[in-house]
Amino acid sequence: MKPIVTEKAVMAIEKENVLTFELPMKKTKPEIKKEIEELFDVKIEKIRTIIQSNKKYAMVKLKKDFPAIDIATKLGMM
Repeated sequence: MKPIVTEKAVMAIEKENVLTFELPMKKTKPEIKKEIEELFDVKIEKIRTIIQSNKKYAMVKLKKDFPAIDIATKLGMM
């Protein structure tokens, strides 16, 4: 799992409390949810996935109690 740091991804962190990750194609939404919740000690509201250019991306919306900007800062994205 690799965090995505594009201008669009950073705007989503700031405005929508959403983190974006590139994932292996075989990962399912329940696996993604479990891994992120355990790794960062957060709660997830919603996960959207997209497959583009033979890569899988997940947009992970965190619950309001868990600011995505805090996680991005820990990962060195901000």
